[in-house]
Amino acid sequence: MRYAAITRRLKDLGGDKWAVHNAARARIDRGEEIIELTIGEPDIPTDPALIEICARSMRDGRTRYSNGRGEAGLVRALVRTYAPRLPDIGPENVLCFPGTQTALFAVMLALVEEGDGVLIGDPYYATYDGVVEATGAHVQPVALKMAHGFVPQPADLLAAITPESRVLLLNTPHNPSGSVIDRETMQAIGEIAIAHDLWIVCDEVYESLIFHGEFCSPLAFEALRERTIIVSSISKSHAATGFRSGWAVGPAEAMRLVLPVSETMLFGNQPFIADMTEAALTGDFDTAARLCASLSRRAAACQARFDAAPGLSSFPPQGGMFMMVDVSATGLGGEAFAWRLLEEEAVAVMPGDSFGTEAAHLIRLGLTLPDDELAEAVRRIAALAERLCAVRAEAVTPA
Repeated sequence: MRYAAITRRLKDLGGDKWAVHNAARARIDRGEEIIELTIGEPDIPTDPALIEICARSMRDGRTRYSNGRGEAGLVRALVRTYAPRLPDIGPENVLCFPGTQTALFAVMLALVEEGDGVLIGDPYYATYDGVVEATGAHVQPVALKMAHGFVPQPADLLAAITPESRVLLLNTPHNPSGSVIDRETMQAIGEIAIAHDLWIVCDEVYESLIFHGEFCSPLAFEALRERTIIVSSISKSHAATGFRSGWAVGPAEAMRLVLPVSETMLFGNQPFIADMTEAALTGDFDTAARLCASLSRRAAACQARFDAAPGLSSFPPQGGMFMMVDVSATGLGGEAFAWRLLEEEAVAVMPGDSFGTEAAHLIRLGLTLPDDELAEAVRRIAALAERLCAVRAEAVTPA
């Protein structure tokens, strides 16, 4: 039987990247005890008040069809949320989606097509290349070096631009590294986007989880607002990953053209989840603050342990839910190390290879486990690294 080209474009860009995670889950299902550090699932619950709002909304009959743009109350809440960055914002600048992933997919479908290029910092979140390739466009990687704090360098961006380049996809705070783009760098990147007539799409889902430095959006610069679309959600900020509630904010013309794409995909979100999201954006919830404090503390503790271990070198994240560790001194790449770690120490991490070629020597671990479990996982990671380094030292020791 024949299938559309999109199936060929995506055949190696889906679940294969999560092979270690899937193998760990299978072992857990068999009753094995595995410490799982593979995904960004907050370890604090969704605020009970938000859950009650969602449940009450369902009981009140808010279970009927919505519309393509989003429920009026949520749209108004988003307008108020983004007004400080986008003074002229109105409902026409907002679209609601079931999560950041869906928002990003719809936006990309509206901006690029076959033959176009999308510039993305490498390493990048594991689904980005699939989102791009689904449209027929191709990824144009921009190397993000650990030595530069995984922050995109304007010179590297310039070198990656070709006549096919149409979109620059940014992510700050960055997944997988936890880096944050500073204002000076964002301004320089924006000037390049203007000079080369690039759209800027910025994934800001970790905005509220910054440990060090200040968040800077492309929307902070008036000259960039006509070419910037941001996507985000309450998944991380309110520990509400399973509710799948996100949005896109951008120029009115762009949102008008993305709207039919969204309507063709799903034609509206769940009103009861929209009511909960409206409450999350307008209420006084401390979920993000509590989560940020625990993540920052854990990152510091992990870094101290890794930096004292042979064969390991960690990058201190500025935000987000993860940290990256260089394992190359053990003699293994990220993927081989991750599989050995699962087999020998019953700890599951993501190989850096899942995030692009620049991270092949790294592993990514989540910081979303209780402190004692995370400390035990770090101990096991260090133990494997120490064994590998010892074997490597023996191999080069003269007889």
